[in-house]
Amino acid sequence: MLRNKEYRRFTVIFLALAAVSVTLGFRMDRAAGILALCSSAAFGTAFFVFTNARYKNIMQISEQIDLVLHNADHLFVTESEEGELSILESEITKMMLRIREQNDALKKEKEHLADSLADIAHQLRTPLTSITLILSFLETNPDKEERKSLLRETEDLLVRMDWLLTSLLKLSRLDAGIVVFQKEPVELKQVFTAALRQLMIPLELHNISLQINVPKGILISGDVNWLSEAIQNILKNCMENAGDNGKIEITCEDNLLFTELTIHDSGTGFKKEELPCLFNRFYRGKNSSTAGYGIGLALCKTIITGQGGTITAKNHPQGGAMFIIRFPK
Repeated sequence: MLRNKEYRRFTVIFLALAAVSVTLGFRMDRAAGILALCSSAAFGTAFFVFTNARYKNIMQISEQIDLVLHNADHLFVTESEEGELSILESEITKMMLRIREQNDALKKEKEHLADSLADIAHQLRTPLTSITLILSFLETNPDKEERKSLLRETEDLLVRMDWLLTSLLKLSRLDAGIVVFQKEPVELKQVFTAALRQLMIPLELHNISLQINVPKGILISGDVNWLSEAIQNILKNCMENAGDNGKIEITCEDNLLFTELTIHDSGTGFKKEELPCLFNRFYRGKNSSTAGYGIGLALCKTIITGQGGTITAKNHPQGGAMFIIRFPK
């Protein structure tokens, strides 16, 4: 306690005042001197005991804070009696718990970042290896037609890599909170028109019929560009599941509580064990093509939930996969 400058100053002043009062007391009367001496001793003892107890409590709090700073897993803060120190201890306990939560969140983010980097490296390594092999074939292959075919395959691989990097950049921007979604009335027809703009040719090439049963005039609140991005990723997944000569059906239900979109394809659907993992990043189902990266549905869910909606996936009773998107009113 004597290391505390204020405590040392108070001790010196108290001893000086006690000496003066005892001296004056003895000069006046012996009984008065004894009373002044006893009072000074009692007050000094009480003050020492009280201050020592407070210092012990403060020391315990200090030790707890030190444990937090060193990432201790188990913390215990003693409860003091009601008073200023108890209030301070309660606030410090809240602060320590908050710091622990932030530390846990940072650990999880660090682990997630490491896993994501490993997944990205793995996803990019496969097409890069293929491109390297194709280039070695190009160097030694004299056949003109085969060289053209190899060049087209290289171009496809580069396009897919570009899509992967673009999608990952979008996801990182969404995770970082850089993207601000526009909140404005959007007609669902407009969303589907924008989403289908780049898919009409692939639909025709694979002879996939598309049936849209969305009435005109249905409005939702959101960002049309990002919503069309999400719908487009779902439709790409449905096209992959439906395959050649398949079918995709889109229906809409609008009521006082929510607007619900259902997208159903004629494919084989999902396996039961795959359903909880469909929206995880880099997850690819066993029935998916090797060309997929497992990033489209993750991006889709991030976009939709970021605008207050929900998305689920399940198997249709009549067969095929079914995605259900719901926007509350």
